[in-house]
Amino acid sequence: MRAILRRSRNGRERGSSVFSVRSVVGQMFILLIGLVSLLVVAAVVILVVQSRHVKTEAAFDRSLAVAAAVAASPSTVEALRSPDPTRLLQPRAETIRKRADVDFVVVMSPDGTRWTHPEEDRIGRRFVGTIAPAREGRVVRESVDGTIGPLHQVTLPVRDGDGEIVGLVSSGVTVGSINLMLTDELPLLLGTGGAVIALASGGAALVSRRLLRQTRGLGPDEITRMYEHHDTVLHSVREGVLIVDENDRMLLANDEAKRLLGLPDDAPGRLIGDLGLDRAAVALLTADREVTDEVHLSGGRLLAVNHRLVAPPGGGPPTGVTTLRDTTEMRALSGRAEAAQKRLSLLYAASVRIGTTLEIGRTAEELAEVAVPDFADYVTVDLIEEVLSGEAPGEAPAAMRRAAVGGVEESHPLRQLRSRVVLGRDSPQLGNLAAGRAVVENDLPGTDWWHGGDPEHAALLRDRGFHSLVTAPLHARDTVLGVAAFWRAENPEPFDGEDLSLAEELAARTAVCVDNARRYTREHGMAATLQRSLLPRALPDQNAVEAAYRYRPAQAVGGDFFDVIPLSGARVALLVGDVVGHGLRAAATMGRLRTAVYNFAALDLPPDEVLGRLDELADRTDRDETDGEDVGSVTGATCLYAIYDPVEGRCTMARAGHLPPALIHPDGRVEFPDVPAQPPLGVGGMPFETAELRLAEGTGLVLYTDGLVEARDRDIDTGLDLLRTALERAPRAPEAACDDVLAAMLPEPPSDDVALLMARTRVLSPDRVATWDVPFDPAAVSAVRADAARRLADWGLSEAAFITELILTELVTNAIRHAAGPIRLRLLRDRALICEVSDGSSTSPHPRNASATDEGGRGLFLVTQYADRWGTRYTPDGKIIWAEQRLPRRAGRRPSAGE
Repeated sequence: MRAILRRSRNGRERGSSVFSVRSVVGQMFILLIGLVSLLVVAAVVILVVQSRHVKTEAAFDRSLAVAAAVAASPSTVEALRSPDPTRLLQPRAETIRKRADVDFVVVMSPDGTRWTHPEEDRIGRRFVGTIAPAREGRVVRESVDGTIGPLHQVTLPVRDGDGEIVGLVSSGVTVGSINLMLTDELPLLLGTGGAVIALASGGAALVSRRLLRQTRGLGPDEITRMYEHHDTVLHSVREGVLIVDENDRMLLANDEAKRLLGLPDDAPGRLIGDLGLDRAAVALLTADREVTDEVHLSGGRLLAVNHRLVAPPGGGPPTGVTTLRDTTEMRALSGRAEAAQKRLSLLYAASVRIGTTLEIGRTAEELAEVAVPDFADYVTVDLIEEVLSGEAPGEAPAAMRRAAVGGVEESHPLRQLRSRVVLGRDSPQLGNLAAGRAVVENDLPGTDWWHGGDPEHAALLRDRGFHSLVTAPLHARDTVLGVAAFWRAENPEPFDGEDLSLAEELAARTAVCVDNARRYTREHGMAATLQRSLLPRALPDQNAVEAAYRYRPAQAVGGDFFDVIPLSGARVALLVGDVVGHGLRAAATMGRLRTAVYNFAALDLPPDEVLGRLDELADRTDRDETDGEDVGSVTGATCLYAIYDPVEGRCTMARAGHLPPALIHPDGRVEFPDVPAQPPLGVGGMPFETAELRLAEGTGLVLYTDGLVEARDRDIDTGLDLLRTALERAPRAPEAACDDVLAAMLPEPPSDDVALLMARTRVLSPDRVATWDVPFDPAAVSAVRADAARRLADWGLSEAAFITELILTELVTNAIRHAAGPIRLRLLRDRALICEVSDGSSTSPHPRNASATDEGGRGLFLVTQYADRWGTRYTPDGKIIWAEQRLPRRAGRRPSAGE
């Protein structure tokens, strides 16, 4: 220590400084300045964050005031109701934006279509932000990544004098504008922080100069060495310490060193060779080389030895300093700790890597991947056959199927996947399988219970070196699912009790994952079966369109549905829909909706009335099930319903929250017609609107669900553009077109169900349609009947003339007697012979059983007896009563509608 103090005085005489990093004082000074600087930086950051928050709130308040002012202006309401809102609103919005110090003022329609925008090319597009609460009358504050960058905006409704929401107004400020305001404040904050750091540096320098005099300029190494010598002298170290001089004489030996080496109390001052130590210990203590953590056996102890040569402070030959540490118990503990650590690591890997999917086979394979090679050389997993199919197993059977096998080598004699595994009736496996206990066997060559009735296979395993086995049952929720077997062949160590516990833990975790996968497989299979049973298996025969469909279910069964429904008058209904959600509930709800649509279509209702009744059904169903069992909400389901008439080439359609259809014109041009958009089923209350299109023969009509065009990595507009391109390149035939469109739009398995229905229109040839205007006179019936008979003869249907004349006579006579004019008769030759009588009355006739004394009342009764089907459908001008007859067989093949 005197040498240390002497060197410190010499150093101080050479010049010590507060700012020297070699001294303790210098290091403390630097640490203090660094701490102050860190605090100042933190304060500046907090002030900047607080200022940003204040300015953001101010931006929201300013945006709210601007949006409220625009919404409250009567001129805004007038402009929104004008034919061209943009022409009136855009100049006002830009003037208000510049005066109110906001970055944008957007006025939009209730559905989010912009009428104004700072960038005029964005006008007419969808608004970026949340508008649903604003359409309900609430104010929306949000931060979004808009068309002009990240921004903070406020959206609120525009109400007219009656309180009706006629539009929306949004105003906001970009994040860039707020950053510019923050930049103006940075010089003041940075200047203040620099002043604080300067003041702190001056104060720290004054304190450090006084501390420098108290510590005499000692450096950290010198102070540490002084305390090490001091602790060594006082025997404060827990390790044995010996100091030997250049003459191999012991200078110092603490109590721990004496205990470890068995030294006498008078060992200090004596030669090392006179202390009774073995030659290895003497050579180590007097070595002229450095030794690091060498383990030596001395007195039955394992000692970790470190030897260093230290030069004296005043110069001269080096002194040997040796430390000893007893590692006997530590070695034993470390071995057990290492084994425990490996087991914990294996269990952690099992919790993370087992059960990553809901596939039964993959879950079993994950157990083999985790356990090999750290625990076992080979792993096999055998499951009860009912488990593999998702069913609940019964009692533990003696036969199973191999679900997974893995090992350190791919070539092994173990049975392969799907092979049948038999357990011996008297084997411990079978008894412990039901009890949920694992069985260990470390002498496979000396036992035969594990043979499973196949001694030849067991001989192959013995020849390959398989010597130890642990079989652990897969037991979950009081149900036996199978058994996992852990084999050792290359590893010579047998399994012990801790290995048995580890195998049971691995099997237990795997069993829970397998049971989860089994339950999911069962539920998914039930949902898929229900879904398949509710969807059409084949399209019905009809001549109005040439149709094809494709259905691509996602991994989770959804509620997409579609149908083609033949209607009266050779017409056909095409529909597609989507139910929100997945699973059994969505599939059941889909079936209810499709059945309801089919029943409503049988009433010959137009598309808007069909959707109106579906909307009413959805609302009533959801209200009835509010307090009962929830079997699937209908609210939010979408539907597109279209009726195509091949006689007139007219298509009438309506949609409830669904995407618009696509039309493929005969020249290959693709467009998305403007069908009025209405809310999803169960949400509206507004009457549905229809769109009527005239379609040329050969026009393609494409109906689809959102899973075809929407994906996580693309928005709806991009998906529609891709669909347009795919349809332009697709062939004309619907069957081939469906395959090409799905290949282009779905290169990977879809994340949502996809329903695609493609129809190519046909037009009924004019020579297969006959129409007569019937005078409002009973005497005209005979003339009409004669004209119809001649037309049937031209069609080669003379055999059907008698029944047809009877049917049209009754229908025309009823129209003349009970309805209003004008009256028109139409005959259609399609797959059936169709007779239609239209009049100007909306009263529907009903058949009745006439008594024996009644003079009339049997007309419709006769129609029901002779016609295969008959019914009534209403038109804007009245009604049509129709009747269909099956064509005579000798008429031969029925031509298509376009022939």
